[in-house]
Amino acid sequence: MNQRLDLEYQLRVPAVSSALSPKTWPFSLEWLPHSACLVGGTVRDALLERESEYLDLDFVLPVGAVETARAIARHYKAGFVLLDAERQIARVVFEQGTADFAQQVGPTLEADLERRDFTVNAIAYNPHTDQLLDPLQGYADLQKHQLRMISPENLRDDPLRLLRAYRQAAQLGFTVEAETRVVIRDLATLLQRIAAERVQSELNYLLNSTRGATWLTIAWQDALLADWFPAATAQSLALVGAIDQAAALLQETLPDFAWELFSRMRPGAKKQQASKGEAGSGDSTVLLPAVSGSTRTWLTTAKLTSLLPANLAQAEAQLRRLKYSRTDMQAVCTILKCLPLLCAPGQPEDSNQTEDGEADWNLQPLAQLDLSLREQYEFFQLAGATFPAIALLAIAIGTPVAAIVPLVNRFLTPGDPVAHPMPLLTGQDLMTALNLPAGPRIGKLLAAIQLARAEAKITTSIEALQLAETLVNHCDR
Repeated sequence: MNQRLDLEYQLRVPAVSSALSPKTWPFSLEWLPHSACLVGGTVRDALLERESEYLDLDFVLPVGAVETARAIARHYKAGFVLLDAERQIARVVFEQGTADFAQQVGPTLEADLERRDFTVNAIAYNPHTDQLLDPLQGYADLQKHQLRMISPENLRDDPLRLLRAYRQAAQLGFTVEAETRVVIRDLATLLQRIAAERVQSELNYLLNSTRGATWLTIAWQDALLADWFPAATAQSLALVGAIDQAAALLQETLPDFAWELFSRMRPGAKKQQASKGEAGSGDSTVLLPAVSGSTRTWLTTAKLTSLLPANLAQAEAQLRRLKYSRTDMQAVCTILKCLPLLCAPGQPEDSNQTEDGEADWNLQPLAQLDLSLREQYEFFQLAGATFPAIALLAIAIGTPVAAIVPLVNRFLTPGDPVAHPMPLLTGQDLMTALNLPAGPRIGKLLAAIQLARAEAKITTSIEALQLAETLVNHCDR
């Protein structure tokens, strides 16, 4: 047992607030056998003084892991899930967090720790003795802020750990030790064997992280993305970083719009206005919503889009292979369709080709947008709820914020006749007033009315009905 580490821990982490303290747990320490140890990310984060409102506890027990979990769940009326019957892993779900209980792998706790991914995740804490077990010098790596593999075999056994190294580096603000990175590069092709859902989860965390652009670029350089994003280039990886910079700029210049970027992606949902002054300061600071690593926002969707080819069919195929939802695919395809309307096409000689022959986006910034009201209306009709991601990408490519502001103002204005047209008439109104049957003709008339209103040619329902009557009479001649 490392007594020096115990002393440093006691000095650095207040027991009353640390996740290592049983006082913070949703169940009593008495339910754990004396041999039970807390392991993994909870121990690592506590030593780094990283706090989270939601507890995520992982315990290792020599025997009786599932039985212990079931007894705790029954006593506290909490949820119980048997995660792996063969390996004896169970989860207890409380309102304020989860606790996983796993059977020790190997004859000793040290043997169990030696099977893990990185040394910083192989520190154990016994809450009964208040001692830390650190056989692989993980605490030294914590002090260096580096991720170091335990062995190449452990990475080979679960190749998702190759990508997870870069995700955790982004999450923690760490580096990856040089020898570990060499091994990751050597084993990179193994990542294609991993289930797409697991790969997608790690990618989503990187897309959500403010440090993710750097580590996505490193992952691309180390060939981890070659199979999953074959169209990605140095240019597209640079665009991911530019998107983060553009989002930061919008937080300063258009905070209400920045709220849209960080909100959960809900195509078709009504826009929520940003809350102001919630900090009690009396100013207009926008408090951006907190999002978890797996939450999809318009910011992360913009980054995801930048890694895909401009060809809609190819982009959709890559997303489908990664098991993204139909909603995600529709959003990305809409963004790819609309983005050229806010940028300029590049010269043919500017177009780069990937190894697979897929062209880069080949878009250039526009100094200013010159869209008529009709063109703006048609753009918003196509863009819909994806507009924040489209605008963000255009700004990241280089279109000035000032050029986008008029569209942003329309988007942020409920009832704007161009961005959010409200119908002056319903289909039933037209059928009743003009004695028309149901059919495609009604939809075309409603669309014509909406467009005329967007162009300020009509403003009232009476004018809308007169326009419809004129169009009907013209077509019937």
